[in-house]
Amino acid sequence: MFKRILIANRGEIACRIMRSCRRLEIETVAVYSEADSGSRHVAEADFAVPIGAASAAESYLRADRIVAAALASGAQAIHPGYGFLSEKLELLDACAGHGIVFVGPNRRAIQAMGSKIESKRLARAAGVVCLPGYDEDDQTPARLLEEAQRIGFPLLIKASAGGGGKGMRRVNAAEEFPAMLALARKEALSAFGDERVLLEKYIVNPRHLEVQIVGDRHGGLVHLFERECSIQRRFQKIIEEAPAQHLPAALATGLYEAALRLGQAMAYDNAGTVEFVLDADSNDTAYFLEVNTRLQVEHPVTEMTTGVDLVEWQLRVACGEALPLLQHEIHRRGWAIECRLNAEQPEHDFRASLGPLLGYAEPAGSAGIRIDSGLHARSQVSPYYDSMLAKVIGYGNSRGEAVARACAGIESLRIEGVASNAALLLQILRHPDFNAVLTTRFLERNFPHGPQPEPSIRLLHTLAVAAAWAAGQPVAPGVWGALRTFRLTGPVNQGVPVDLRLSDVSAASAAEAVPLLSAGDAYWLAARPALRANVQSDPQGWRVHITDHQDVDVTAHIRNTVPQRWFSWVLGRSLVWDVEHELEHSLHVGSEKNQDRSLSATLPGRISEVLVREGELVLAGAPLLTLEAMKLYHTLAAPLTGQIDRIHVTEGDIVAHGQLLLELGREIDEPLLAQTKEN
Repeated sequence: MFKRILIANRGEIACRIMRSCRRLEIETVAVYSEADSGSRHVAEADFAVPIGAASAAESYLRADRIVAAALASGAQAIHPGYGFLSEKLELLDACAGHGIVFVGPNRRAIQAMGSKIESKRLARAAGVVCLPGYDEDDQTPARLLEEAQRIGFPLLIKASAGGGGKGMRRVNAAEEFPAMLALARKEALSAFGDERVLLEKYIVNPRHLEVQIVGDRHGGLVHLFERECSIQRRFQKIIEEAPAQHLPAALATGLYEAALRLGQAMAYDNAGTVEFVLDADSNDTAYFLEVNTRLQVEHPVTEMTTGVDLVEWQLRVACGEALPLLQHEIHRRGWAIECRLNAEQPEHDFRASLGPLLGYAEPAGSAGIRIDSGLHARSQVSPYYDSMLAKVIGYGNSRGEAVARACAGIESLRIEGVASNAALLLQILRHPDFNAVLTTRFLERNFPHGPQPEPSIRLLHTLAVAAAWAAGQPVAPGVWGALRTFRLTGPVNQGVPVDLRLSDVSAASAAEAVPLLSAGDAYWLAARPALRANVQSDPQGWRVHITDHQDVDVTAHIRNTVPQRWFSWVLGRSLVWDVEHELEHSLHVGSEKNQDRSLSATLPGRISEVLVREGELVLAGAPLLTLEAMKLYHTLAAPLTGQIDRIHVTEGDIVAHGQLLLELGREIDEPLLAQTKEN
């Protein structure tokens, strides 16, 4: 076995690989960019080597720097994890040229499966059924249109070298084809440096299943059953499970056999995944999709149900050992469901959520709950990398038990300071249709506008923030109550009123009046007197214990970073608030117009474009700046009609949440603006 390996990755998967290495007594070397110098994977490694600037192109995608780090640190092997260089021949060849073992399959397998065109040709030769389509060398627009008409519409145009939905376009009719082809080729060339495409029949109601395979260098090859990956958003998986429900045994056996035939055709010799699409409208007819020649994000559900440590198997195979188990010795028990927690706001078109964590804690000692994460309490969610924060895996003897434990894991994993898709994941798991046959159209059909509002959860957030604010004031609540002009009057024995204004920054909502009452060490809202909050301070903020006479018994965590700005975490959901007393709000009303004359960053990111100049006259709502965060672009608009007074940023600047970007002069009436422009 290796004595020391380098992990050419970051975050969650780097920490996951280190867990297996520690158990096997293998030393680990972390690599890190400037943005990751304080990251958890760096702290947990035995050694750490810097490899460049924050952008992936100048760090984690630099094979030369990674190999140099391995040589300098004495690592015998490099584990690429997933993403970045995990399926790039560049890293494999660099390892081979310097006598370093690459923890992955052979070169031929990666090369063949790296091209969707070549992979389909190899699959057909191995007797594996592929989707009807076109993947030949003639890439002229005329030939592609001819083949598209033969296949029929709707169909998909796919980048041959693609993945993650890039270079992929659905075409519903022949007249759309030329424009969609041009867009797909442009994206493919930009993302992969290869504009070749293939055409595939579009399955209107598809299931997405995959089979885990592992091979060794002695001809051994086994499968570890299937995973269900149909819950997706924009071609990205968000919930996976093993086994797949509603899958007949004969169909499952056919998938295993097809995956093994393809693996044998490649002489596959490490961990990999053979992916299939099933037509739910045609008796689950199965077609080959692609092979991922690496460890998958969703590998934990296979590990939980088989008891196999896939990272350990990868290392043993790369070291030249035979597979630890034969096919008949591999068994599956129970059910596992994995949920990907991403730093995003589904209720706002999945807008990225970035910035520093204000608190982090994983559930301790919870049976059947596994957390795979690369976070700690000082982590920063930056715009440079993937949005995934952590994976929550629930395991149980039945699917229902796995669902319950996955929900419990999401609600008890405390990630404070940034928003996540926790609410959407919980609503998916608890939706009645989650027990039906799953297809990739699940979100489109059941959550077309993101998660449903959660008034009961929002109420808990509101009470917790208001109670923490009141408990943290230098004056007692009774003093606020004495300000009768700004209070709800009522009998003293019903509690002392403290009238607040809370604005949900996460939802960009207007400030709302919140009548809080207090007595002794308890706080409650006038509209919900049975719901009581008790506040306890801790070094970072406040813990608020909320109970009622029935089934509510939760603890909220509250943080206050700058005056008025408050962060709440309750049952897995994080929100951001501005809080002030009604008296303060009244005093500020007169200055609100001046505050509206500035534009601040709505989230951390990079200034992609500055669309105006100082001195320019603009209408309210006109685009002023474009902010890039996690590969998404957000346009910031003028809050009023007026003249650009001062611009504080330039293109390429990295900005923090709330940072001042631009200031406008006094507001101008639109008719006056038109007259000014005419003159």
